[in-house]
Amino acid sequence: MRRNATQTAPGAEAPEGSAAKSSGPGRILIVDDEANVRAMMGATLEHHRHHVHLASNGREALEMLQQDTFDAVLTDIVMEDGSGLALLERIRAQHPYLPVIMVTAVHDISVAIDAMRRGAFDYLLKPFEREHLVASVHRALEHSHQMLENRSYQENLERIVMARTEMLRQAMQDLEHSYDITLEALGDALDLKDAETEGHSKRVTAYTIALARAMGLTPEEIKTIARGAFLHDIGKMAIPDNILRKPGPLTDPEQEIMREHCTRGYHILRKIPFLRGSAEIVFSHQERFDGTGYPSALRGTEIPVGSRIFAVADTLDAITSDRPYRAAGGFDMARAEILRCSGTQFDPSVVEAFLKIPNELWYELRAEINGQARRYTTADMAAEALARQMADKQ
Repeated sequence: MRRNATQTAPGAEAPEGSAAKSSGPGRILIVDDEANVRAMMGATLEHHRHHVHLASNGREALEMLQQDTFDAVLTDIVMEDGSGLALLERIRAQHPYLPVIMVTAVHDISVAIDAMRRGAFDYLLKPFEREHLVASVHRALEHSHQMLENRSYQENLERIVMARTEMLRQAMQDLEHSYDITLEALGDALDLKDAETEGHSKRVTAYTIALARAMGLTPEEIKTIARGAFLHDIGKMAIPDNILRKPGPLTDPEQEIMREHCTRGYHILRKIPFLRGSAEIVFSHQERFDGTGYPSALRGTEIPVGSRIFAVADTLDAITSDRPYRAAGGFDMARAEILRCSGTQFDPSVVEAFLKIPNELWYELRAEINGQARRYTTADMAAEALARQMADKQ
């Protein structure tokens, strides 16, 4: 037997399994295999203006819960087609916000305790006074209303947190972008001071990033290494111009001063929180894998991985760039020199990753940094081969 109910007020919204927006009239599902009990409870609740649906067993109740929403369920514990406790568990699993009132003629406290442990909202013993039934339903509707408000508050709070988190993330991105613009300005200032290596910082940074990616480093590690590569010579800002721009060979004392650029660069950057990791790379970018570098004569993996990667990228750019005292060499020449110095100047694992990267990538990176929108062609390869032949003859 099923008694149809009137619809809830337009615009009413609720959590899954609940239609209540207030503790006033609610939509109630009554489940009992005794027709007279269903009718009595239904009539009592309708007298208090509640909208009632009736189900004679658990299967029918579950079908109705799938098709409609309710504010509370009253179910008998013992029914011919199965236990009301099983129905309670299904409702709790599928509609966790829906209060369930257990109704039974079994006067056994252990049954009541078991029902409450399984998530029942209340427990009524037959025969019960009608006012007890009405009061229990009223409490269930108050509970449903409170659960709705709490859930709505929680969802609204989560939306606010998500929105503010996104705003913070965007602000951090904007701040980081402004940092990188500042760093680029510093690098450009260094290029202006040391015209011999104009564009070197950008090229060596691009090469370092490509190598770091090939070695499987994380995006955060690559970001730190890239900044260190870009600012590796920042300490030269503190080197006197008569040494930095000297056209001929440096004397031993001048060499010592020039070597201070690693430490000076480190001290410039280390006090900037987001550049602390990069400062370590600036400090150790002149170390050699065999321990013969400076300023600390670090050996092997004592050298930060970013500095070991940078060393290969730096040599790649140095060999393939023009200098006042020599013309630029080709990428094959750089590959041969880097391979020759594997295990002495360079980390063999970095060299291995470098050798797997084709010359085309380095050429295109260099062309992009230099503002040359063209690709590595067969003509370029032929020109490099000719340059190697002429170098061999000399």
